[in-house]
Amino acid sequence: MQHEIYDRRGPRRPLSVIREFLDNAASGGLVLMGAAALAILVANSPLAPTYFAALKAYVGPLSVSHWINDALMALFFLLVGLEIKREMIDGQLGSWSRRILPGVAAVGGMAVPAVIFLAFNWNDPLVVRGWAIPTATDIAFSLGVLSLLGNRVPTSLKLFLTALAIIDDLGAVIIIALFYTGDLSVPYLALAAGVVIALFSMNRLGVMRLTPYLLLGLVLWYLVFKSGVHATIAGVLLAITIPLRPAPGRPDDITSPLHQLEHGLQKWVTFLVIPIFGFANAGVSFAGLSLGVLGDDLTLGVALGLLVGKLVGVFGSAWLVIRFRLADMPMGAGTFQLVGVSLLCGIGFTMSLFIGLLAFADYPHLQEEVKVGILFGSLLAGILGYSILRVAPRDVPPPPARNG
Repeated sequence: MQHEIYDRRGPRRPLSVIREFLDNAASGGLVLMGAAALAILVANSPLAPTYFAALKAYVGPLSVSHWINDALMALFFLLVGLEIKREMIDGQLGSWSRRILPGVAAVGGMAVPAVIFLAFNWNDPLVVRGWAIPTATDIAFSLGVLSLLGNRVPTSLKLFLTALAIIDDLGAVIIIALFYTGDLSVPYLALAAGVVIALFSMNRLGVMRLTPYLLLGLVLWYLVFKSGVHATIAGVLLAITIPLRPAPGRPDDITSPLHQLEHGLQKWVTFLVIPIFGFANAGVSFAGLSLGVLGDDLTLGVALGLLVGKLVGVFGSAWLVIRFRLADMPMGAGTFQLVGVSLLCGIGFTMSLFIGLLAFADYPHLQEEVKVGILFGSLLAGILGYSILRVAPRDVPPPPARNG
């Protein structure tokens, strides 16, 4: 049964839509954990040569790895773009008062990890390219850990984490577009810009069918791929042109093209695209790797950036915002629970791996160190965050006093 949310403007979106998103993301996080664990097992088993050879095998013009990272992940970025647009117009980020706490926490959670990474690697011009690796939060993984805690974590904290991760994803998209592009091709960029203008024009003209947008989206992906900008950015550009129309009595119509596409993509991306990406990229072979790799500056910069940087950045920024009364603590949450969720933001699996692949595309040995740092940093952040949330007291309001 769906329970509608009411405000002064009347009924809003059904609450079950939010719950469905959280449930899907949490379940997808558990599937992603399994895919990552399986990749590590396969990469360190007799099947390792077959695993790595399959990823390098070419299917048409691209290798299997490139098809996954450049084409399949465009669907992930399309979904990210749709979620960002919906939340900015009709969700947890729909007003400035709602954006302040997760927004400032997300900025702090990106800045401090980058500083920690640079503190370890500032003297190596090549490795400095990876400064953005520990800035990302994996929403599926982190919500997957939260799901293991059941009702010990208030829904307000889950929504805070969701909003923070969405803003974090927006920051990651901007970083990828600005700092991780190849040699740019002006003609292809101009053609891509023309397609984006056509998509916006269709939106302004009231075109509500998804098919024309998706067909032009395929053209846009090809042009962006050829332009030198990473092809997955095409997914975000397409997303912001998909119509989200207001409806009488509520901010938007849940039958609008954006909602249809988002709900159509959500399970495919959550339970297929992301696990495939995780399986293809989490496979770290420990053969030939010594324990000394854990002490390398690159590995430490990534791992401590995720573990310590996210904790200090997210919790410190959120605490300051709450302390100066610019925003309230999430309803029903206490300080230690906020610490626990801040640690879970250090699970940077999907986007961190993706940025690492872009930063060191031509340096496989550095990619291996990045993967080790991400795995250890994310694992420790997840274990510590889960442990704190498991024992943290819940901020339960006292019962009302009895009359008489």
